[in-house]
Amino acid sequence: MIRGAVFDMDGTLLDSNPYWNLAPGAWLSTLGKQAKPDLAQTIFAMTLPEAADYIIAEYALSCTPQAVIDGINEAMERFYRKDVPFKSGVPELLHALRARGVPCAVASVTDRHLVEAVLRRFDLLDCFAALVTTSDVGVGKQEPDVYLRAAELLGSTPPETLVFEDALHALRTARRAGFRTVGVYDDASAQVQAQLRALSDIYLPDFSDCSAVLTAE
Repeated sequence: MIRGAVFDMDGTLLDSNPYWNLAPGAWLSTLGKQAKPDLAQTIFAMTLPEAADYIIAEYALSCTPQAVIDGINEAMERFYRKDVPFKSGVPELLHALRARGVPCAVASVTDRHLVEAVLRRFDLLDCFAALVTTSDVGVGKQEPDVYLRAAELLGSTPPETLVFEDALHALRTARRAGFRTVGVYDDASAQVQAQLRALSDIYLPDFSDCSAVLTAE
């Protein structure tokens, strides 16, 4: 029986990956630096601290990792507060899960204040019983800690918990930890959809039909 649902934020609930692709370059441009074309792809699977270390080394910056994180977050905060949309059908799914008594959590690499800002903007913060970030657990989604903490806060075990993810490496981590996996299509991961589908107990090309989620046992 499903007793909890854990959602990734960017690329899963939100159509935000295009904005994350823009944010590092937007910040680098304020320093007079030109982002390399493959920067967004290179840092896609990294946590923000890991990405900050990479950017400092790659662009020979003299600032601290925290300054990089703050600069990227400032760029993203503007996007979150004005531009980033939820994927179509997401609010309806969240309300349907709540109506069925299935508590939900966010497990995100994004900093907590940005997660809270976008959820408040769409009046969806109360749909989540818990918010957990990789900063909270001290490790990225190459390890299952963020999902395990979220499930613990929901009062569910991994086999009783659905994990929704668009990123292949993250879904693989959740599956390895014993969670029920829901693969979600996102344009940023279009080239790995066959692998994502193979790792998914449920696969969602979009949120227009979530009957398999709502009837999962």
